[in-house]
Amino acid sequence: MTVPRPRPAQAGSGQLDAAQAGAGQSANGQAGLPSGDATTLRLGYGTNGFANHRLDDALAVIADLGYDGVALTLDHDHLDPFAPGLTRRIAAVARRLDALGLGVVIETGARYLLDPWHKHAPTLLHDDPTRRIEFLRRAVRIGADLGAEAVSFWAGVRPATVSAQCAWDRLVAGCASVLDAADSAGVTLGFEPEPGMLVESITDWRRLHAALGTPARFGITLDIGHCRCLEPWSVPQCVAEVADHLVNVQIDDMRRGVHEHLEFGTGEIDFPPVLAALAEAGYRGLVAVELPRDSHAAPDVAARSIDFLRAAAATSTVGDRRRQEAPADVLCSASTDATKRDTNRRVE
Repeated sequence: MTVPRPRPAQAGSGQLDAAQAGAGQSANGQAGLPSGDATTLRLGYGTNGFANHRLDDALAVIADLGYDGVALTLDHDHLDPFAPGLTRRIAAVARRLDALGLGVVIETGARYLLDPWHKHAPTLLHDDPTRRIEFLRRAVRIGADLGAEAVSFWAGVRPATVSAQCAWDRLVAGCASVLDAADSAGVTLGFEPEPGMLVESITDWRRLHAALGTPARFGITLDIGHCRCLEPWSVPQCVAEVADHLVNVQIDDMRRGVHEHLEFGTGEIDFPPVLAALAEAGYRGLVAVELPRDSHAAPDVAARSIDFLRAAAATSTVGDRRRQEAPADVLCSASTDATKRDTNRRVE
């Protein structure tokens, strides 16, 4: 069953077509939002940072704090796609989102949803990725029913017993299968480069996008913290590099070379230039706070986060793109969000 819910415009900056221009819409398909004004960015919060809350309660807190949307991670207690009564539960969540006025993106990074013993397993890189592919196809269907702006997923860490070429071939094949489902459902995919995973950088995403035939529906999910962690460009430049394909943004603080999602102001990122870059790119999707290890203090962390981002947006200006350079030989460790390996070398 498809729940009637208005579908937001394509989240990425995209290209201005004649029909939109005639209707007075911006290049990203939404009217009335001035391009380049960071205060118009739509802020969201990830439910993986509310893991100790019922989903209904988490959505209420997020809305009450003033967020515009939610990054909904499908998990055991948050719209489990494998539990009974899925159609009924999707309809209830859709009604709740509508009542609260929240936009939504679907996230698929639950740690133990598919395997109670092994984090994130199986991924698209494992010998038998069937359950992962089924999960992602269900996520696409849920995204379609909720009118999600994007469904986000990642590659996974390459198992030690799988060669790099075999892992790559499996990834391309798995993504193609998910793309088929997304095309049928009319859903936009956001693929996230993740430190320590097979696709961990913007360059890796470009290679994957090309291998799939550069499909328009296969966009990028950009985690702002990851840009600081390992990319060779400044964080604002990372935004500019992917602006044409940007469909989903996660935001958090981070330090160079360490993959650890931090509260704002406790890492190394200068946020006003980053928010200015997003506005300058014409991005109108959700900018969702990604703090998955702060559920123990979720309401307080979420409150501090929206205050911080609003203040940063108010002080940003178009063209405020000060560079945050780091030595090219300083690379990102796998830290807490990927399989730990020797951090004296780059995680592959």
